[in-house]
Amino acid sequence: MKLTILGSGTSQGVPVIGCGCPVCTSSDSRDKRFRCSLYVEGAGGERAVIDTGPEFRLQALRAGIQSLDAVFLTHAHADHVHGLDDLRQLSWKKPIPIYGNNITIEEFHERFAYIFRNTQVGGGKPHVKPIIVKRPVQLGRLTFAPIPVKHGNIEILGWKITETAENAISGKTSASAVYLTDCSHIDQDGFTLIAEGGTQGTPLAAIIGGLRVRRHETHFSFEEAINAGVRMKTKQVYLTHICHDYSHKKIEEYCRNFIQEQGLSIKAEPAWDGLRLEI
Repeated sequence: MKLTILGSGTSQGVPVIGCGCPVCTSSDSRDKRFRCSLYVEGAGGERAVIDTGPEFRLQALRAGIQSLDAVFLTHAHADHVHGLDDLRQLSWKKPIPIYGNNITIEEFHERFAYIFRNTQVGGGKPHVKPIIVKRPVQLGRLTFAPIPVKHGNIEILGWKITETAENAISGKTSASAVYLTDCSHIDQDGFTLIAEGGTQGTPLAAIIGGLRVRRHETHFSFEEAINAGVRMKTKQVYLTHICHDYSHKKIEEYCRNFIQEQGLSIKAEPAWDGLRLEI
């Protein structure tokens, strides 16, 4: 499967409106961070996104998204759902299922009430089918397993994405990745769900929200995100949901120094908008 980082920035995006800091005025394209979103492409033609933030239209155009089979939501904060109306062009042939936990789907109905009214005259609206997720969702060869995590005191979801393939010699094989943005705590049940599937279930890559170096009440710091990756035994951590405290180059330097100082075997680096991973 292929994963494309559509956005790697925090809720304000980077550059931040009215800010003249070195990161917001940087000429490095990797310091231009749309709000967080991930595009997932399966080998069997499956297409899905996790979260539809305010720049979703621009992200979809840049990534060349032509169709979607499903949308998976982490939670209903504005920076993760307020581009959802731009699903109109992708959903006119058939409704797109939208998966989220109970509180997210409830807020979705409130925030986008016009979608479900029959009184609208003129204009357009997306054709979507909100679904409260209670178990892993199968999408062709892809499985999206909800991972309960905490965003401060809010129950939100991360997602473990697994692709299963047939191997002529050994039978079925699988590869997986984990997407955990806006996360401040993962309990033991969450780590257990991430580890399901034995050795094959261990995620090859983990895209984890790491806001900054300093601690935050509702987000992992860089250190906490990397340590979460160590605990889930992944090979590679990509930091996302990054604020404007540090440039891409400075975060690369931080990751190298932290891993060396701690004697870790894991790899870690900041994600950037447009980054493509093959798992």
